[in-house]
Amino acid sequence: MADQFDLECRDVVKKFGQFTAVDQVSLTIPQGSFFSILGPSGCGKTTLLRMLAGFIEPTAGDILIKGKSVLGVAPNRRPVNMVFQHLALFPMMNVAQNVAYGLRRRGVGRATIDKKVAETLARVGLPDSGQKQISQLSGGQKQRIAIARCLVLEPAVLLLDEPLGALDLKLREHMKVELKQLQHEIGTTFVYITHDQSEALVMSDQVAVMNAGRFEQVGTPQELYYQPDTPFVAGFVGESNRWQGTFETVADGKAIIRLDSGGVIYTDPTQVTNPDLVAGQRMDVFVRPEAITIAAKGQGPVATSGLNAMQGRVENLLFNGAASSVQLRETTTGHEMNVALPQTGAFAGLRNGDELDLSWSAGQTKCFPNTKPAQADASGEAVA
Repeated sequence: MADQFDLECRDVVKKFGQFTAVDQVSLTIPQGSFFSILGPSGCGKTTLLRMLAGFIEPTAGDILIKGKSVLGVAPNRRPVNMVFQHLALFPMMNVAQNVAYGLRRRGVGRATIDKKVAETLARVGLPDSGQKQISQLSGGQKQRIAIARCLVLEPAVLLLDEPLGALDLKLREHMKVELKQLQHEIGTTFVYITHDQSEALVMSDQVAVMNAGRFEQVGTPQELYYQPDTPFVAGFVGESNRWQGTFETVADGKAIIRLDSGGVIYTDPTQVTNPDLVAGQRMDVFVRPEAITIAAKGQGPVATSGLNAMQGRVENLLFNGAASSVQLRETTTGHEMNVALPQTGAFAGLRNGDELDLSWSAGQTKCFPNTKPAQADASGEAVA
């Protein structure tokens, strides 16, 4: 089984004194896949990447590449290479010299170097750039040269440490597509570290969501977005409206959650991560902004066991092209909500203060049992 995977971690732990940075992490990365590790700053993802690269050793556990343990193997002897956020290209060398650098360090002959550099530049789509200076390249071209400098060494796994972080927004959006296409074309396994969920969702075959040193969930981007396993994943991946409440009962095939902020929310029992609930169980409730339909006040549907309905007052209109949204405050309870603005133009005349009917189906309400006691924040609203 091991040779089916380019990289494996088995119960990897890394401690710094009493602090556990990586805690019992296990993963398997299939050959030729694009695998991202996504999480907030300080979650342990860079520490994990540095262990994969060999810059630091795990406190416990094992790391295997191509089925062989690499514990104790120096970074330059592991079949991996790393692309750093700031690329670290040598400005005094031209493109071909940058790409050839690792081969020269290994003592490879000139003829072989020239052949491999030419082949690798062609693989990354820059076959005629060998004699250019680094200063002559665009940001996207520099990114490709940094990757070429690693690929020329024929690694089993390419590690990428937030390589798009230093790029401007438009170039970053362009490079997400380019990197995904490049990885598909060359077939090398990519392990990509990022705190940017958009990067992970757009590019990856699989994503591991990391929090406080552990993996909360590993799955496809679609699984993480539509079927999160934990409240952290539901809140971190994508945007969500969130409530806290208490499970009451199941009626007409729908679970009823009594919200701390007032009112009830209906959910399909299949959307509850633990369907074996008892009355009084504390719950975290999540609804995606795009799941909510808006209508003029008095024109929306009424609540039923299969449909949730609320009223809200517009507080802010956030224009962001296709990602535009409306910030509302629920009329009865004052709970803040975010709703994706439909792109039909039907609500082009919305103004702050307008009152709307809000609705969404019970099947679009995701719920998680919460063992934390309810507390009140400064506004008096219950929080987990």
